[in-house]
Amino acid sequence: MNTASTDPRALMLMALTVLIWGSGWVVMKFLVDYIGSFDLVAVRYALGFLTLLVIVLLQGRPMGFPPFWYTIGIAVFQTTAYQCLVQMALITGGTGKVVMVAYTLPFWVALFAWALLGERPKRNHVVGFVLAGAGLFAVIGPWKGMGLFSSFLALCGGMAWAIGTVLSKMMFQRHRPDVLSLTMWQMLLGTVFTLPFVWFYPDQPIIWGPATVWGILYLGVFASAVAWALWLFVVRRVDATVAGMCSLGVPVLAIVLAWAVLGEQPGPIELIGMVLMLAGLVAVNLPADVFSRREGKQATVSR
Repeated sequence: MNTASTDPRALMLMALTVLIWGSGWVVMKFLVDYIGSFDLVAVRYALGFLTLLVIVLLQGRPMGFPPFWYTIGIAVFQTTAYQCLVQMALITGGTGKVVMVAYTLPFWVALFAWALLGERPKRNHVVGFVLAGAGLFAVIGPWKGMGLFSSFLALCGGMAWAIGTVLSKMMFQRHRPDVLSLTMWQMLLGTVFTLPFVWFYPDQPIIWGPATVWGILYLGVFASAVAWALWLFVVRRVDATVAGMCSLGVPVLAIVLAWAVLGEQPGPIELIGMVLMLAGLVAVNLPADVFSRREGKQATVSR
């Protein structure tokens, strides 16, 4: 089993995923006034499906449906529930706050991966969890009040994503699905599963314009088709716990971009929290035995 610290390719793919998804949060917040939440989810996934369908056909990749129950489970929790919940949370919450509550997901991933995959957190993981957890607490600032309903939606979204991540890892451990084909089916299922919400919970009419079109294109082609495939490549190559922790780069980037583009300026405590989160990412990606070696050296010196 590879880990992020020994797999440079996984780190590179994760960095690109963070860049795309971090930017995508700002785009989603911008589009709130132009397209309904469920409409946006359905449209971006439909566009993601068409993009991947063309790629799969051109490359002659397998078109068969991946292992049924795993694929359905991932589509229900990660592809559909997560995206719909965070879209609804964005309506009433600021981008930075919503993304931070949603990205409690690495801690849920670690919990579910331990229970279902036997991925017991290593010492560097625990250090990373402590640092990142303190950073998340500082950035979310529960004492400020973000809105109980918005926080609840974002939290449930993070849990749904975590379940989908563990299901993805279980699938890769037991089967060998083609990643692009699996992502293509996820985009199609995400579209289908979201349509009932579009029909039964009609939202504002879509306000079409250049900004709306470009925003949907970015979310459909890059944040859905490309980044989702990259994420599954990462999950296949590293532990679910490591993949989840590495994804904490997304909210950090989203906060920086929300500050620059949307004027959502973080305060001093939030900036300290971001530094702690980045320190947690560094700790998780250190060699697993680095802290053990340090303790061994100290013990040798003391003797």
